[in-house]
Amino acid sequence: MLPTPSTSHVNTDRIYDPAEDSFLLLDTFSSESEVEFLQSRFMRRIESANELKSFPAPLVLEVGTGSGVILAFVTAHAKEIFGRADILSLGTDINRYACQATEQTVRQTCHDRATNNTFGKAKAISLMAIINADLTAPIRTGMIDLLIFNPPYVPTSELPKTVATNAEATTSFGNSKCEDDSDILALSYAGGVDGMEVTSRLLDQIPFVLSKPRGVAYILLCRQNKPEKVIQQIQQWGSDWTVSVVGHSGKTGGWEKLQVIRICRVMPFEVGNLSLPETILR
Repeated sequence: MLPTPSTSHVNTDRIYDPAEDSFLLLDTFSSESEVEFLQSRFMRRIESANELKSFPAPLVLEVGTGSGVILAFVTAHAKEIFGRADILSLGTDINRYACQATEQTVRQTCHDRATNNTFGKAKAISLMAIINADLTAPIRTGMIDLLIFNPPYVPTSELPKTVATNAEATTSFGNSKCEDDSDILALSYAGGVDGMEVTSRLLDQIPFVLSKPRGVAYILLCRQNKPEKVIQQIQQWGSDWTVSVVGHSGKTGGWEKLQVIRICRVMPFEVGNLSLPETILR
């Protein structure tokens, strides 16, 4: 069992405290079935037509990192999850405090992993950046190999009000300031109508930001999000897309309270050479 990153440094007045949804994603990524899937999809090299083809390091993006527990888990345990340790990690969050916490969580977890012999030493940290941004706004088309999103999925009458303030920007992509801590925290759970307003925006972006052909997205949904309807909508994207429920937790009256769905393009039998673009940001 892979250890869960520590988030004891996180200010839970402003940042979502890891809970059942976060841990469901951790369990999903460490499950035997998903490890097998990810290792086959992101193998380092493959022999085809008597030729050994190498593939670049997977670029992992977590949208809405919060405490950073998920991104830290995937980054620190890349060898066990992907079968290769050379992944590149990237995160975005509209909450600048979450960005700061995530960077600390990832760096501390990777440091602990590097000095702990229980699971073998890991290579140097592969964290590229934690960007204060809205969803995938700063990401160029076709750059992301693995996208993770634990969204604000609670149905609410309205979304939190945020005000962009360039004067207080901590990155070149701007900053978001809310009136008080409760408004900041609401960014992590308030999902608007059916809890789907933010998730629907992200779903619209997936076909554009995922790499071809190996890009994969993992999205968490709750029962109130009407996951069956979401899956039907994704199935309408076309025959080159596939969607599956790969994790679930907390059944109530026969319904899973939480589900993790996996969205990806159907991989061709043979994958040509893939090259890492010069830059991933717009």
